[in-house]
Amino acid sequence: MAAAEVRTELDSLLLRLLADLEELEAKRAALNARVEEGWLSLSKARYAMGAKSVGPLQYASHMEPQVCVCTSEEPDGLQKFRVVRAAAQAPEDVGPHESALRRRKGLTRTPEPEPSSAPRDPLNWFGILVPHSLRQAQASFREGLQLAADMASLQSHISWGRSRLRELQGKVKQLELGAA
Repeated sequence: MAAAEVRTELDSLLLRLLADLEELEAKRAALNARVEEGWLSLSKARYAMGAKSVGPLQYASHMEPQVCVCTSEEPDGLQKFRVVRAAAQAPEDVGPHESALRRRKGLTRTPEPEPSSAPRDPLNWFGILVPHSLRQAQASFREGLQLAADMASLQSHISWGRSRLRELQGKVKQLELGAA
């Protein structure tokens, strides 16, 4: 590979790296704005409902995740992070919950409530009619989670670009020493 080709590739990589850094800075600013907006909306909801109505005492005893962060490897070896909604049922949970034979008569027992197949909205922990500011807080934090996954993917791409940049700089030095 000629020195001119390596320098051209180095320049294009450097421009791509600077564009990624600029995009990362913009996403960080957006994430900070979403988190700030979420906390402000949460404080408005606490003010509207009362300080004790929105707090850890209202959390469910058994919490299930609403979203999951999945990673995948792209063909060039980079990690890609994405946020996906949690599945309503795991593949292992599909099938009958009882054995095939049942006793028709006999002891009566109270039926155990079956776990709901659809994940419940955490806003229902705070009541049925929640203030709009609580819904805004939830939306802000969800947007922030998506931005955080995008930032993680971008940071992975930037670190790959930096290592590639170092490799190309080493090649340029070798070619210059070989030419001199």
